[in-house]
Amino acid sequence: MSSSHGGESTLRPEPDKVLQDIADYVHNYKVESELAFETARLCLIDTVGCGLEALRFPDCTAQLGPVVEGTIVPNGTRVPGTNYQLDPVRGAFNIGATIRWLDFNDCFLAAEWGHPSDNLGAILAVADHLARQGQPLAVRDILEAMIKAHEIQGGLALLNSFNRVGLDHVVLVKVASTAVVSKLLGLNRDQTVDAVSQAWVDGQSLRTYRHAPNTGPRKAWAAGDACSRAVNLALMVKRGEKGLPSVLTAKTWGFYDVLFKGKPFEFQIPYGSYIMENVLFKISFPAEFHAQTAVEAAHILHNKLKELGKSTDDIKSVRIRTQDAAIRIIDKQGPLDNFADRDHAINYMVAYPLIFGELTSESYTDASAADPRIDALRAKIYCVEEKRFSVEYHDPAKRSIGNALLVTLNDGTVLDEVEIEYPVGHKRRRAEGTPLLINKFKRHISYHFDEAHQAKILEAVSDAASLSKLPVDKFTDLFVKA
Repeated sequence: MSSSHGGESTLRPEPDKVLQDIADYVHNYKVESELAFETARLCLIDTVGCGLEALRFPDCTAQLGPVVEGTIVPNGTRVPGTNYQLDPVRGAFNIGATIRWLDFNDCFLAAEWGHPSDNLGAILAVADHLARQGQPLAVRDILEAMIKAHEIQGGLALLNSFNRVGLDHVVLVKVASTAVVSKLLGLNRDQTVDAVSQAWVDGQSLRTYRHAPNTGPRKAWAAGDACSRAVNLALMVKRGEKGLPSVLTAKTWGFYDVLFKGKPFEFQIPYGSYIMENVLFKISFPAEFHAQTAVEAAHILHNKLKELGKSTDDIKSVRIRTQDAAIRIIDKQGPLDNFADRDHAINYMVAYPLIFGELTSESYTDASAADPRIDALRAKIYCVEEKRFSVEYHDPAKRSIGNALLVTLNDGTVLDEVEIEYPVGHKRRRAEGTPLLINKFKRHISYHFDEAHQAKILEAVSDAASLSKLPVDKFTDLFVKA
């Protein structure tokens, strides 16, 4: 008589090191970098402003509000720019969707790219709800949570490419948000491990909605969805839900084997405050970040054409030297179907400012795209990889996002190539970019509030010391519609 010993072991292992490292960082690391806190203050201001700007677009507002119209939650999360008062799960979706809608919030680029300020959807929703219940949370707590969420998302992105296995970067928003809101909600270190494990085992979004021929509006609310999932999972663990200790490493059934080709995550640096300190702000243009310097160069060339008495009708070709990442995700040929298609097409983002001398959120609408000159010029624009740009894009000491535009005219004239390696939102251009970032925020609040209220907001956010001490609900009240 034979016996089999091939069954699965029921012994629960120690939690995966990746889970433990995240939980230890969230609960034990003390952020002491004043540069990180000051950058986080700018990030908070900018991110809220981006959410307010999105409210001017009906496609965005159509997705907002409670699940059941008219629902008002006692002590509920307030959504900036609206009068909604929602449960924190739905509040996280609302805030996260507005933040991300126009692709105008911050960015971090590495093996994986993404937008770490997306996490504010979860952080602000939970912190505001808790503050309205009487917990003594101040803006300083939001800034610390933002620094840590940035660090977790960016730290995982440095060497691990989720896009290469077809997964969308919002998986990192879900993981980072789950970790930091767990602490806000009062979970202990071990419960945070459990919550983060739930985020990894959760269904992960495919990148399908970011790529032709399926590019669509879901990419505008995907981060809001990740924020809401994060809050929901953390709340479930708070109510007693157990974790999955080997969610990443379990043979056959773990994340690595199922979704990451069996490869474990790699890490370049320990968790600290590097990501927030080096985050990229989108200041001048609401454009996918790999194209930011190309758009800046296009503005310069628009002015050069005017000086020469020429227009884009006189252009024979435009060559863009760019990084490998840009070629992989925003080099598109053929018709562009919608707003989401256009703000992720480098030839559209270059053609528009070459013609008009501007690129704004309105530049991507169907009405703007109907001008026949745009597609005519797009057909003359092509990309080639510049190996140096690709290498320096990944260099931790540089993190450049280089683009170079070379315009050839029909008469054979070749204009001087315009090369820009660092966008105005880069750390290397922070002094130049900060006043522009504040002007961007002023523009975004101007559409929603009268001058007296704008002045009140600007006074509150401009003094870093007093802003840090401001109760979270008082901060959110600054942006609530009566």
